[in-house]
Amino acid sequence: MKRVLVTGANGFIGHHLVRELKKRYYWVRAVGAPRGNGDLYEEADEFVASDLTNFFACNIITRDIDEVFHLAAHIGGIKYISENEVNIMRDNTLIDLNMIENSYLNGVKKFFYSSSACVYPSTSTNEIHVSPIKEEDAYPANPEVGYGWEKIYTEQLLERYRKEREIDIRIARFFSVYGIEIPYKGDDVKSLIALCRKVAEAEDGGEIEIWGDGSQVRCFCYVDDVVNGIMKFTESDFIGPVNIGSDIPVSIREVVDAIIKISGKKIIKRFNLDGVTGVKGRNCDCSKAKKKFGWKQTISLEDGIKRTYDWIMEDMKNNG
Repeated sequence: MKRVLVTGANGFIGHHLVRELKKRYYWVRAVGAPRGNGDLYEEADEFVASDLTNFFACNIITRDIDEVFHLAAHIGGIKYISENEVNIMRDNTLIDLNMIENSYLNGVKKFFYSSSACVYPSTSTNEIHVSPIKEEDAYPANPEVGYGWEKIYTEQLLERYRKEREIDIRIARFFSVYGIEIPYKGDDVKSLIALCRKVAEAEDGGEIEIWGDGSQVRCFCYVDDVVNGIMKFTESDFIGPVNIGSDIPVSIREVVDAIIKISGKKIIKRFNLDGVTGVKGRNCDCSKAKKKFGWKQTISLEDGIKRTYDWIMEDMKNNG
């Protein structure tokens, strides 16, 4: 039985990935911060609460492991990212350096790294109507936020580990992942999730606030499709980097309308033009994933929003 390690395992994508790996009969060591989803104690073969900014902690958790799925990161919504760049860049650099070096020292054969669409230059996202972003567009590098700079630096570091230390490195760049079991409280959550929560909390006939004028464009991909993409990618011969996301751009205004329709409520939309909006437009080119390992998005935005909204409603009802 192949022994794998998932970091960020009690995070959103990580929890879903642990579940899928167990379905495929992997032995899974799940590593996360000492908080979060208690189900992992039962779902994984082993759960370890660990601080990955500590070098020696990373050495311990990577022992006797064949493959690492490294998803752990200090991250939040666009408002949080833009206001906490020092903490995010410092912590993520330490985490990524510690994980790859100790994976090498302990003989890990394959290392998957979850990168981000934030690595792409700001020039590719400063218009509403933008061309789909291809993997090659990451250079010349000019990410729009510090989080993106740290991610692209780590991608470069991992390429050197591949060449000089012969580790099988796999790099995927995610675009706006959402779905059930995602954190939805507070102002530092992703836009689609925050909007689902606002509509869920609103009374019929009430009002919600939307940051910006609603023209911002994103490509949202449901978590089950992303996890399937991770598995297809890591089980293929392709090394990446590769985009994993939706190739169907949608405006925030369209997302809001879809959520309201699913809710069955009548909601007044109030646009806060001073709110933090992030990039104007982001459009994902997924052709390489389709060509190299046969992955494509299967869950429509409407279906994904309904699943997510219904889950948030149920969780609010049960947990307040």
